[in-house]
Amino acid sequence: MHKEPIIGIDLGTTNSCAAIVEDSGNVKLIPYKGGEYTIPSIFAIDDKGNELIGYEAKRQWQLNPRNTVYGSKRLVGRGFGSEVVDTMKQVVAYNMRPGKQSDVILDVGKKEFALQEISAKILGKIREVASNYLKMPIKRAVVTVPAYFNDRQRQSVKDAGKLIDLEVVRIINEPTAAALAYGVGKGLKEKVVIYDLGGGTFDVSIIEIRDRVFEVKATGGDVFLGGIDFDNAIIHHVLKDFAAKTGLDLATDPVAMQRIKDLAERTKIDLSAREEVPFNIPFITMTSQGQPLNIEMKFSRKMLEQLTNQLVDRTLQMVARVLVDSGLSTKDVDEVMLVGGQTRMPIVQDRLTKFFGKPPSKGVHPDEAVAIGAALYAHSLQDDTNLRIQLLDVIPMAIGLEKAGGAFHTVFPRNASIPNAKQLLATTSMDNQTELAVRIFQGDNELVARNDMLGEFTFSGIQPGRAGAAQVEITFDVNVEGILTMRARDPASGREMKTTVRVSNA
Repeated sequence: MHKEPIIGIDLGTTNSCAAIVEDSGNVKLIPYKGGEYTIPSIFAIDDKGNELIGYEAKRQWQLNPRNTVYGSKRLVGRGFGSEVVDTMKQVVAYNMRPGKQSDVILDVGKKEFALQEISAKILGKIREVASNYLKMPIKRAVVTVPAYFNDRQRQSVKDAGKLIDLEVVRIINEPTAAALAYGVGKGLKEKVVIYDLGGGTFDVSIIEIRDRVFEVKATGGDVFLGGIDFDNAIIHHVLKDFAAKTGLDLATDPVAMQRIKDLAERTKIDLSAREEVPFNIPFITMTSQGQPLNIEMKFSRKMLEQLTNQLVDRTLQMVARVLVDSGLSTKDVDEVMLVGGQTRMPIVQDRLTKFFGKPPSKGVHPDEAVAIGAALYAHSLQDDTNLRIQLLDVIPMAIGLEKAGGAFHTVFPRNASIPNAKQLLATTSMDNQTELAVRIFQGDNELVARNDMLGEFTFSGIQPGRAGAAQVEITFDVNVEGILTMRARDPASGREMKTTVRVSNA
């Protein structure tokens, strides 16, 4: 082994895993005890105050739902007031509240945690498993994120690494990592669609592979669409059915909800292989007279497809948009790759087969491709590597400024290639103005209010003069990881100021 290997980490919404390229050049998933390769992305504190991560956290989830955190990747880099947080509040048992910068704080077992800290705990667990397996300390990693993560969400993954002294050498997009797992070392010349429907997020990227060059043509997605939503469709149906039969609402009982959640996920998985399965939970609750009540129903694959049809539709609308953005037609696509556990659902494969006129490829393992691609990329960054990979990626949504009247001025359009830099000249709008405030947003809406604010940038010390007399030269720089840095310069005085857009508020 090298002195200091860089591992690849797939930090998933529901499960995480890691991989490494061995000296022989083989890529190996790092096994967890018991032979599993994935670790549930779950953090909990038990009643004795012990911190549990992964399987240990998952095992006690039913009995301790309020102090068990799952799906937290969906909340990363989000403001407390956002729609995403509102939706999550309705389905999780753990408590969320606004932090000082209107970010999200979680209360778990009498302690409070920022979301980066939860991500850091899961990263720490993966590192510990990898260190034990490789029998050496791990200090560096390439970590993947959904292609549709914005600047703030990417920044928070880097921050999570800092909290545990893990250097996140590079952040790469999950679909791009999957394309690496499929294409490295095969001398391909292909255009591939990566359809990545995981536990919490959906991404689709169109990538042109030219041997060792992987060029992303266009990307799109929804960081609020994934397997959890398919589970929730089953859960809502069960709750509605039970309330209709008994007049009782189980949604307020966290332990009952946890039992329903567990069975919903199992039922969804079973229906990928079978046409019908029973959905039975004994003694789910009591009547007011103390009579035990059971849930007894059947679930068919047809029912599940009806309940989740609009979720599958949403993914295909995004596929269509990304094709248009890339300038390609379905005929130009050589292969469609499926990534993420939710792509095992037969209807997803059927609909994609109809859409592209050919069945999806079995060229990558849906649960392992992202970690393998991250490890290959990590290996290509090492000093003594003979593997050179060139990644040409894009930003998932436009980055721009607020113009007068709340309009959005685009600096980088969506799917602009990265790394990328642009320069703008800004002028003062009032007489004797000595400060210039610039507010930066990311999103695809023409109104800034509909986009995510990345931060505010104030350049002071401008020479007072007439409105429009002073000019400030602003340089925007998006690096290979999709993270934005800004520099402002006053040509009159030569003063310069630089910042990575730090978020002041959400």
